[in-house]
Amino acid sequence: MGEHVERPTVRRPVALVAHPFADRYGSDRMVLESIRALVDAGWRVAVTLPEGGPLVAMVEEIGARVVLCPTPRLSKALLTPRGLVELAGQTLRGTRDGWALLRSLHPDVVYVNTLTIPWWIVLARLRRVPVLCHVHEAERSAPWLVRTALTLPLLLATVAVANSRFTVEVVADSFPRVARRTRIVDNGVVGPPGRTQARPALTPPVKLLYVGRLSARKGVDVAVVAVGVLRDRGMDVELDVVGAVFPGYEWYQDELERLVARLELTERVRLHGFQDPAWPFYAAADVVLVPTRTDESFGNTAVEAVLSARPVVISGSGGFVEAAVGYRSARTVLAGDPAALADAVEEVVASWSAVRREAWDDARRAEARHAPELYRRRIVEIVAGMAGIQGR
Repeated sequence: MGEHVERPTVRRPVALVAHPFADRYGSDRMVLESIRALVDAGWRVAVTLPEGGPLVAMVEEIGARVVLCPTPRLSKALLTPRGLVELAGQTLRGTRDGWALLRSLHPDVVYVNTLTIPWWIVLARLRRVPVLCHVHEAERSAPWLVRTALTLPLLLATVAVANSRFTVEVVADSFPRVARRTRIVDNGVVGPPGRTQARPALTPPVKLLYVGRLSARKGVDVAVVAVGVLRDRGMDVELDVVGAVFPGYEWYQDELERLVARLELTERVRLHGFQDPAWPFYAAADVVLVPTRTDESFGNTAVEAVLSARPVVISGSGGFVEAAVGYRSARTVLAGDPAALADAVEEVVASWSAVRREAWDDARRAEARHAPELYRRRIVEIVAGMAGIQGR
C-alpha cells in the first residue's frame, strides 16, 4: 500500500470590499458585479457596509461574507460645524472597527467602491495593503475646492479605476498625475431577461418612463413639468416614475407630489416607488427620460433603456453623453430644460417608425459594449495584478 502524501493547501486570495450603502442603485449594482467577478475567480471576499439593507442578501447570495462596520461617509450635509463634529465621531469609530477588521482578515487587496468612504483607503495604506478605489462620482459643476477635497484620497490609492473618460477628466482638474494612472473600465450593465421591440404604433397615450433616485439633482421634477408642456401642446402622454428618495430627502418626494397636483397631472404621472426588477416598466414604456440637472460620471439607466430597445432622451452633460454615444435612438437635450425635453419627445414620436428600428439595433450594440462578462474579466485582471497573483 502506497504512502499517503498530503498536498499543501493552496491559500485563496482575500479581498475586502468596502461600500458606503446597502441599496440597489447604480454603484450598488456595479459593486455586486465586482464581487461576483472576484468570487467566480476563486477569491474569498468580505464586504463591509456601514449598516444593513437589501444589498446584504444579494451579496451573500453571490457567495461573499458581509461585515457591518461603521465608517465615515462624506456628504454635503457634513460641511457644517455640527456635521464636522459628527464626521469626527464617525472617523473615531470607523478607525477602531476598521483597523480590527483589517487585522483579522489579512486581505491581499482592499477594494473601495466610491469616493464617499475615503477612510478605508487611509486604513489600508497604514496596514500596507494594496488598495483600489473605484470612482463613480464626477460633478464638474461642484466648487473646485469640494472636488479637490473629494478626490484627494486618490493620491493614496494604489490603483484608481473610473467608469468613464468624463470621470477621469474631472479627476484631472484637481490631480492630473492621478488621472494619468487611472484605468477606465466601462460599466457592465445587465440587460432585460427577454428583450421586446417597442410597439409599432403609438396609439395614445405615449408612455414615458423615469427610473432612478428621486432627487432634485436627478431632475425628476423637470420630467414632470415636461409632461405638462406636452399636454398643453396637445399630446396625450403619461409618465411612470420608478424610484425612491434617499433617507432624509423625503421632502423632495413631497414637493414632487405637490408639483404633480399643482399642474393637474395626477391622472398622467404615477409614482411607483422603488421596484426591482424595473424591466417590466421598461417593456411597457415608449420613451425613457433621463433628465438629470447636474454632471454625473455615467448613465446606467440610459444604458438600461438602450438595452431594452427603447429610445432615450437624456441631459446632454457629463457622463450621460458618453453613455449614449453611438446610439442613433438616443437624444440629448439641455439639462434642466422641460421645454427641450418635451421637444425631444415630440421629435421621437414624429419619427417613431425609424426610431423604433434604430432602438432595436442599438440594443445589440449596447449588449456587446456593456457585457457584464467583459467588466468582470477586467476587474479581476486589475485586482489580481495588484496582489501579484496573475495566472492563479
